[in-house]
Amino acid sequence: MQFSNYDKTPAIFIEGNVISGWDAICDQILDHVRQFNKNKVVVVFELYTGTDYQELLQGISNLSPQLIIESGNSFLHCEVIRKKTFHDITDDEVFGYMTGLRMEDFFDRQAITLIRRELFEIKEGLVVVIGTGASLVAGMFDLLVYADMPRWEIQRRMKRGVVHGLAMDDSQLPFSHQYKRGYFVDWRVCDQHKKQLFSRMNYIMDTTCGGQPKMITAGLMFRALKQASTQPFRVVPYFDPGPWGGQWMKEVCDLDRTAPNFAWCFDCVPEENSLLLNISGTLFEIPAINLVFCESRNLLGELVEARFGKEFPIRFDFLDTMDGGNLSLQVHPHTEYIRSCFGMQYTQDESYYLLDAKEDATVYLGMKTGIDPLDMTGRLKEAQSGGKPFDAGRFINRFPTRRHDHFLIPAGTVHCSGANAMVLEISATPYIFTFKMWDWGRMGLDGKPRPINIGHAENVIRWDRDTAFAKDELINQIEVIARGEGWREERTGLHPFEFIETRRHWFKVKVHHQTHNSVNVLNLVQGREAIVESPEGRFEPFVVHYAETFIIPETVKDYTVRPYGASEGQEIATIKAFVSS
Repeated sequence: MQFSNYDKTPAIFIEGNVISGWDAICDQILDHVRQFNKNKVVVVFELYTGTDYQELLQGISNLSPQLIIESGNSFLHCEVIRKKTFHDITDDEVFGYMTGLRMEDFFDRQAITLIRRELFEIKEGLVVVIGTGASLVAGMFDLLVYADMPRWEIQRRMKRGVVHGLAMDDSQLPFSHQYKRGYFVDWRVCDQHKKQLFSRMNYIMDTTCGGQPKMITAGLMFRALKQASTQPFRVVPYFDPGPWGGQWMKEVCDLDRTAPNFAWCFDCVPEENSLLLNISGTLFEIPAINLVFCESRNLLGELVEARFGKEFPIRFDFLDTMDGGNLSLQVHPHTEYIRSCFGMQYTQDESYYLLDAKEDATVYLGMKTGIDPLDMTGRLKEAQSGGKPFDAGRFINRFPTRRHDHFLIPAGTVHCSGANAMVLEISATPYIFTFKMWDWGRMGLDGKPRPINIGHAENVIRWDRDTAFAKDELINQIEVIARGEGWREERTGLHPFEFIETRRHWFKVKVHHQTHNSVNVLNLVQGREAIVESPEGRFEPFVVHYAETFIIPETVKDYTVRPYGASEGQEIATIKAFVSS
């Protein structure tokens, strides 16, 4: 195990002013209101789902408005919403369909008409419209304050039972139900609505830490996002336990030693991670997805943006089974299946890069040659029904693994990391679509069996990906493509079926990189420290540490990486992923 000075709170530095606390926030808004020099001013507080509505409602009382209108009173009845969203939520325990609904579909149009008439009839004073969809309810307004919320924090609040779903209260339902509604409906609707509001926002609020609200101007946020899109940066990682979780990240990432385990680290999932801004010494947190929405051309590159739109297509995360257990035996759907069944445009091709491994570590990958598919699926169903445990080794290849091995896993390939491995998972982004076939008879953290998806799995398994295929095409497909004094560059995958390309660099000296017309995502897989620099001085030197994932926007074009600090004079290594042309 290689210990590191892993940074859990990476930030982007920018000069500016942060307004902290409800008193200061309300004073700023009132100062702004007075500048309108109007008899009547309408201020909208728009909320992303998951924000603490009661805190905001209480906080704005310092404004002493003449009237407060709550947008939630205009929502359709919750049972109407349930019927509207059933097609997307479905009755499946895990999976749904990416919604095509918009914010206006959740509101009673007659109720909105009455509210707008009431607003029109008020001739003077300060009026506040507050809640998710408040800007839609108000129609016309003078000032827009947007209270944003990253999804990792929403999920923490879901687990505590304090998050209301969009237009309904499902806070007391199991986390899996809340998450599914958020993933397939609520977050999609709120994201679409937020994108439409960026040009109208005056202020952005950070309410991630309860009782400690902060606010900045929208202009400052956009300036910070522009800066981030032209320099190396990291998103804020977050860590979660799991039924198979291990102990490696506790030491390397300096996590709570008293926790039972940590299974996942989401180290580059902009849909869910935060972006931390250090604004003249004060930290301000926003969803990282805002950067993708606002600066997709600079961040992704024109070709990648044309292909994926305002979505970040590359995901890096950690799977820690050190002194833990096997992952579930699983498979991912091919593109046609995920598109027709779930409304996603691309699937989760992936790979396992081994940051570390004990001597007995293994990876399950591909079918054993000559197995009978009906026999295997029958035994899986029998095991799931309480019969004899499934004998995975009889049907699935099991390969020993060592540090720096790279296993390629195109969609349709059965796979599973075994115990005592530390996996850097490099994949496409739609990560929820994992069809579990066998979970080794264990319970989830809630004491209940985790959902198994044998029906979906047997529809997408590529049975022809057998022992020979795995050995010939999926394991350590290493090709040296360039070398020089003190460095070499290797192509390690991914598979030709996958749209992500990976390159590994071993180096003792400065190495030159190009973005290849795509956003680059890298991880320092060996060495204590490295420094990223611009040959033209276009950004400040950026230091990264062992196991940290960092992002290079496509607009950077050229950059160098070299050993730094304690790593100077030593051979270190990075793994880089980008969208292949």
